[in-house]
Amino acid sequence: MKQTIMTRFGEVEFDPQNIVRFVEGMIGFENLHDFIVMPNRKNGPLFWIQSVEDPDIAFVLTDPTNFFLDYKVLPDGRERDKLGIGKDDECHALAVVTVPPDRKVTLNLMAPLLFAPATNRAIQVVLENSPYKTREPLPV
Repeated sequence: MKQTIMTRFGEVEFDPQNIVRFVEGMIGFENLHDFIVMPNRKNGPLFWIQSVEDPDIAFVLTDPTNFFLDYKVLPDGRERDKLGIGKDDECHALAVVTVPPDRKVTLNLMAPLLFAPATNRAIQVVLENSPYKTREPLPV
């Protein structure tokens, strides 16, 4: 059965079976666990996730390999357990996008989101000793 929430995008209808569950929340938003992927109105590499619990919270995400071809993050055993997946199950690394007033878009490549389609679970991980930054500018 569909549910409806009021968001910054207006009233949004969603299927609770499609909720992406952030097992531990996201950094700074540990109390928010359930998000929906917003329908993409424009073709392109960016998309929104909207908190089901807080209508004011939404994030722009992207697959960082659209911009950084060699970027790769694979979940370790502990992370796979949190995601509820096995060693061979699919897992996507996604990056939070920031668009500041100067419009110089950055990606958080130091703390990617790992998403497992098989379980609709996600976690945010912090990459230790990463060459990437939390506000990595897009390559020119």
